[in-house]
Amino acid sequence: MTENVKNTAPKILELIKASKNILLHCHIFPDCDSIGSALAMKLALEQFGKKATLIRGDSSIPEVFARLPGAAEIVPKNFFEIDRSQFDLFLILDSGSLDRISQVKGVDEIFFPETMKTVNIDHHVSNLNYARDINLVVTEYPSTTLILFDLFKEWGIKLTHDIALNLFMGSYTDTGGFRFATTTPETFSAAAELVRNAPDFSDFLFTMDNSRSQQELLFQGAALGSIETFLGGFLAVASVSAVRLREIGVTELSINGGMVANIIKSAVGWDIGVCITELAPGNIKVSFRTRDAKKYDLAKITESLGGGGHKAAAGVVLKGVSLDDAKKKIVAAVEEYVKIIKASR
Repeated sequence: MTENVKNTAPKILELIKASKNILLHCHIFPDCDSIGSALAMKLALEQFGKKATLIRGDSSIPEVFARLPGAAEIVPKNFFEIDRSQFDLFLILDSGSLDRISQVKGVDEIFFPETMKTVNIDHHVSNLNYARDINLVVTEYPSTTLILFDLFKEWGIKLTHDIALNLFMGSYTDTGGFRFATTTPETFSAAAELVRNAPDFSDFLFTMDNSRSQQELLFQGAALGSIETFLGGFLAVASVSAVRLREIGVTELSINGGMVANIIKSAVGWDIGVCITELAPGNIKVSFRTRDAKKYDLAKITESLGGGGHKAAAGVVLKGVSLDDAKKKIVAAVEEYVKIIKASR
C-alpha cells in the first residue's frame, strides 16, 4: 500500500459517511477493471448502509462481464440520462479524463452540481486530476481494483465472495493475466487473498475465455485480414470500416480492438499494434498495444490524439474524421513520437 493511498483513504471515507446518495459509473467501452471496480465499490458502500447507484454509461456491458456479481443491478443509463442533483457524491473510478465518463455530448457539458462532491480514483498515468474534491491517482498500481483492495482494508470492509471476485477479475484482466510489467509481488499477494475469498474464480476465468461470440471472431478475422505496416514495418495497423462491420453483421458489443492489437503486437518485428474500428462515420475507436513499453510510451502517443492510457496499452476515440484520415493521424502521431524520443537521446 502506498503512502498516498493510506493517507487519502480516511479523507474519502469521511466524504462517503457524510453522503446519502452516491453515484458510480462504468467508463465508455468498459473493461473488467472498470466494471469490477464499480461493482465492488457498490457492494462496499452498501456495507456502510449507503444508497449507491451504478449507471452503465455510454456503452453496453460486454456479455462476458455481465455475469459478475451485482451486474444485474447496473442501471442502463448514461451520465446525461440521470438527475445529477439527486446525488451528493460521485465516485469516479478508472477514468483518466472527463470524456471517459461520457461522450454523448461535449466535455464542456459534463458538469457536477455544487451539491455533488467528486472523487477520482484511478491508476492511469494520463489522468488529468479533474475531480473537484479528491484525486487519488496512483500509477504504481496495475489496476483500479487493486487500489480499492487497499482502500477497503483501510475502511474495514468485509471481503465477501462477491467483492473479492469483482476485484480479482478486474486485476487479472488489467494485468494481462499477471503478465504485464506492472505486475508486482504485491499484486500476487492481493490476488492470493482475493481467491481465498472467491475460490470459484477459475470458473469465471473459464467462462471469460470460452464465451466469445461468433461475431467477435468475425470481427477479429476482418481486422487481422486488413493489417498494413508503416514506418519501416514496426507499426502494424488493422482497420475495419463501418460498412465492413455491417457486411459481417458485427455490433459494437462484439468489437474488441484491444484484443486484436494484442494479437498484432505478438508478432516479432511489429513493435506497436493498432486496431482502428469505425463504429459509424465520424466515430472511430482506436486501440494501441506495444511489445516494448520501455521503448514506446503509448500513453504519450494517444495523449497527442486526445486519448490516454498506459505505456503498454492505450486508446483514443477520434470524432469527425474518416477511417483513412484516422489512419494518417495515427501514423503521423507515432512518427512524431519516435522523432522526439530520438532527439532526446
